[in-house]
Amino acid sequence: MEKIFKKLNEQQTKAVKQTEGPVLILAGAGSGKTTTIVSRLAYLIEEVGIPASNTLTLTFTNKAAKEMRERSLEMISEVAYPPLLCTFHKFGLLFLKFNIHLLNRQNNFVVIDTDDKKRIIKTINSELPTPLIASEISRYKNSLMTPDDAYKQAELFNYQQIAKVYEEYETYLRENNLVDFDDLIALTYRLLEQNPELAQKTSQKYQYIMIDEYQDTNELQLKLLQKLCTAHSNICVVGDDDQSIYGWRGAHIRNIMEFHEDFVGTNVFKLEENYRSKEPILKVANALIEHNRSRLGKKLVGTRGGGDDVAILNSNDESEEARKIALKINKLLNSGVRGIDIAILYRVNVLSRSIEDGLNRAGIAYKLVGGLRFYDRAEIKDLISYIRVITNFHDDFSFKRIVNKPKRGFGKASIDKVELAAHKNDTSIYEYVTNASLGELEVLVKKKNALTLKKFIKDIVDVAQIAKESTYDFIDVLEDTFHLKNIYAGMQDEAERTLNMDEFYGLFRDFVKKSPESSLDEFLNELTLQSEQDQMEGESIYMMSIHASKGLEFDHVFVIGIEEGFLPLTGDGSDLEEERRLGYVAFTRAKETLTLSHAGSRFYKGRRSDLQKSRFFNEAGLCEGSLIVEKNTAFKKGDLVRHKIFGTGRIVGVSKSGREFKLNINFAGTKRDILASFVERL
Repeated sequence: MEKIFKKLNEQQTKAVKQTEGPVLILAGAGSGKTTTIVSRLAYLIEEVGIPASNTLTLTFTNKAAKEMRERSLEMISEVAYPPLLCTFHKFGLLFLKFNIHLLNRQNNFVVIDTDDKKRIIKTINSELPTPLIASEISRYKNSLMTPDDAYKQAELFNYQQIAKVYEEYETYLRENNLVDFDDLIALTYRLLEQNPELAQKTSQKYQYIMIDEYQDTNELQLKLLQKLCTAHSNICVVGDDDQSIYGWRGAHIRNIMEFHEDFVGTNVFKLEENYRSKEPILKVANALIEHNRSRLGKKLVGTRGGGDDVAILNSNDESEEARKIALKINKLLNSGVRGIDIAILYRVNVLSRSIEDGLNRAGIAYKLVGGLRFYDRAEIKDLISYIRVITNFHDDFSFKRIVNKPKRGFGKASIDKVELAAHKNDTSIYEYVTNASLGELEVLVKKKNALTLKKFIKDIVDVAQIAKESTYDFIDVLEDTFHLKNIYAGMQDEAERTLNMDEFYGLFRDFVKKSPESSLDEFLNELTLQSEQDQMEGESIYMMSIHASKGLEFDHVFVIGIEEGFLPLTGDGSDLEEERRLGYVAFTRAKETLTLSHAGSRFYKGRRSDLQKSRFFNEAGLCEGSLIVEKNTAFKKGDLVRHKIFGTGRIVGVSKSGREFKLNINFAGTKRDILASFVERL
């Protein structure tokens, strides 16, 4: 008993002891949620006497599941059957192994990964972008839509095609006894839905259910949990509505906001004592998040005392920002701080480039978490390969990389034939194609491809000539001639890749402005120096997006790009409340010091843009003045919304009403004016 409770505060203790009925533990950042959840599991087994095999604890990542499993096993005696503590998808896998025969499928199925899924889709349809089809199929499965449902819903021809691919894809999986990642939950739910006796039996087996990171659950996971609670209501969820930042991938904040409606008779416990951050950090995090209206409400209370005030870095541009941050980090490293205790966070991945350059110049080793270094990204390597070929026609390695980007009809076999012919003639591919007649080329490749290859060579030569005449204009001519952005058209991450390319174009123009006499060769040499980090010594600091930082903590945190348009992201589809939650997550990663940085201008989308300081400085109480503090709306005309009383409707108009937004909504033929804060988008 003492082992379980000695590390718990009063609220944690109450939450652990409330074993019966629905329990919502609102756990603020750094408030010891993992300690609480593993202590509750240990209490159920050691003190209440619940057999470990009758408990089920679900989380989202294997890493979290492993940590919780290890910590809980330290607190409980040896048991015949250990508690089931795993991810949602692992639970689905185990469940299907025992029950998939009820769907007339064999239990020796194989789970395919994302790459396998894309390969199968590509064999069915190579016309439409494979990533688009893959994400739509995933969306259909998480919405429990059959191929028929998808087809009926599809208005555009492309989506009718995707529905057809979905049908063939499902047939392929069944015929080959395969299931994909989404099936692990969707098929599990379908089995419980179609077999009430199985739902009852499964619910009786798992008498006590606990869910970690509940704010990250989607609609399907909620439905699954409701099925698992068929025979009882002993479900305890732990989460933080202020850290719900995955709306873009299907997580639904309403699950935690309306938990008490989904599971009647809920007991709520708020964990507000923060064991991570110094008081000044918590002060700004609390002030920022209090501007959100869609929250259950709690306030982090520090337990570690005072510390340094939150620092603000003002810079004219991203280069100055990078220099200042590198200087501050060098001071920390020289004072004995370890690199792994320092992190730089950003809302938009493209912002990493200037900081990477600054750290490289300062000789500071860094690790990019959850992404590639700027110069290692495929789209940037493609651009660099184009420039290499334009400066050196005989660079076969780069030539092969770009000859079919964007697609020009060259498969690997065609390129290999041309390369072999060039080697036999002891020349480069460029030289061989230039000197070969169309007839000679047609022996190797189709006539159409031979003409395309000749044109490609001519375009390379023409652009190289322009590069000699005007280095500054070269980058525009390069894009206009080869349409390099088309390489990624239709891909799921097209927007991010295009932003990275624009960032590279901006970097090039900046280089030419600073060194107008420089050649393309010198630009390439500069890049090579910037992107090579192999000789660096010492512990690496971390760089990552705010999304990737969730769940982590560092002694010293720098958050860059705190400007309107970057944090918060603004424009169509952006949700100001989710942006605030991202700010809150970023701030609360810091234990000792927090530095917030903004720049007066940045290269963005290929040109320098003047930027306005983020409203979040004002909202966090870090500066005076009337920045943009009015409530924004995440809603627009045409959105489907749900109201607690009037049900589902479609927005037909949006207008201002004081500091709020008023929505004119059509509820099944009846139009009503409703304030935006009283509805949620579907």
